[in-house]
Amino acid sequence: MSEGNGQTGAAGTTALHGVKVLDLTQFEAGTSCTEALAWLGADVIKVENPAGGEQGRRSSADRPDQDSWYFMVLNANKRSITLNLKEERGKAMLREMIGQADIFIENFAPGVIDRLGFSYDAVRALNPRIIYAQVKGFGPGSAYENYLSFDMIGQATGGAMSITGEPGGRPLKPGPTIGDTGAGLHCAIGILGALYQRQATGEGQKVFVAMQDSTVNLSRIAFAAQLIHKKPAERSGNQVNIGTTAPSEVYKANGDGPNDYVYVYGSRASSVHWHRLLDVIGRPDLKDDPRFATPEARRDHVDDVNALIADWMKDHDKYDAMRILGEAGVPAGAVLDTQEITDDPGMRQREMIVELDHPERGRFTMPGWPVKLSESHVPVQPAPLLGADNGDVYGGWLGLSGEELAALKNDGVI
Repeated sequence: MSEGNGQTGAAGTTALHGVKVLDLTQFEAGTSCTEALAWLGADVIKVENPAGGEQGRRSSADRPDQDSWYFMVLNANKRSITLNLKEERGKAMLREMIGQADIFIENFAPGVIDRLGFSYDAVRALNPRIIYAQVKGFGPGSAYENYLSFDMIGQATGGAMSITGEPGGRPLKPGPTIGDTGAGLHCAIGILGALYQRQATGEGQKVFVAMQDSTVNLSRIAFAAQLIHKKPAERSGNQVNIGTTAPSEVYKANGDGPNDYVYVYGSRASSVHWHRLLDVIGRPDLKDDPRFATPEARRDHVDDVNALIADWMKDHDKYDAMRILGEAGVPAGAVLDTQEITDDPGMRQREMIVELDHPERGRFTMPGWPVKLSESHVPVQPAPLLGADNGDVYGGWLGLSGEELAALKNDGVI
């Protein structure tokens, strides 16, 4: 593989050390993929329009003169160059860089990359070893193939909204952006597989992920529910999609905050969690009660189950309740908001929440990377300013001098 940016981890190199990525992504579905690659140690070069950069830089911005927080949480550990791909010299420079790259990835609207002259066939002709990745809303051959898509469109058409909400209520969009980041992470998996296969074949290939398709994959248990119940999976509130046990619900804890709740779950495989729960709430006498003897029986008497737990929960705050239940071997989780997660010392200790210094925004906190490799540690770095790495990248990749770069900038190429 090519030489990259030389990021080093605990063992001297990182998992994707030396892998060069040309990142033409925007918004979230593509940028979440390339951010994952950067956190695995790849040298991710974000190729942006000189006139304002990637659209996400100003999307949902709280200040018109600085990059948005939205952009910053999706583009950590990357390098930024500017390049005008509507100008022939800009296209020629990208073609030269493609010859040295390992991965080329884009998620423009359908047809845009082809009109720019960088279709898979065109890029492969320049570098047969390259992994060419795309994230779109819908798959080839779909009736919706040429339609625009964002996170919520992927969630709607991938089944997620149809199973989210209260029974009999309207479909709701799940809070996490599983249509966007879900597609991005699926794409990263495909890229890693293609890189591994290239070691044997010497050839690159195309990696394609549709947001609709990745959402279907994340909704896999709903399809199991369809097989069980012989009908489309339904909205079931906080109950699991398969819906064959109780408890499986949030319960109000002591406190007046909007998230003072605890989710309590009892396995549908046996009654062991239920028996532990009865011991905790002081009702071991109910272990032999036929209403609660099996997961299915508890499901059929869900109101009685909920009443027992709610009565106990109201006397405990959510943290205390989670501790008591967790130590007793009962699956339970306090409903934590983003600030509570940000302030959690354990999250910070394992770099799931990190503090960074940005040259314009100053000190701020953001989520880190959840995948921890024992021999590959990449410290989180803030997202780059627009064109911050023009000199290093164009000098290193294309051998351009400062005078040449100044002329290209003056001509609007970079």
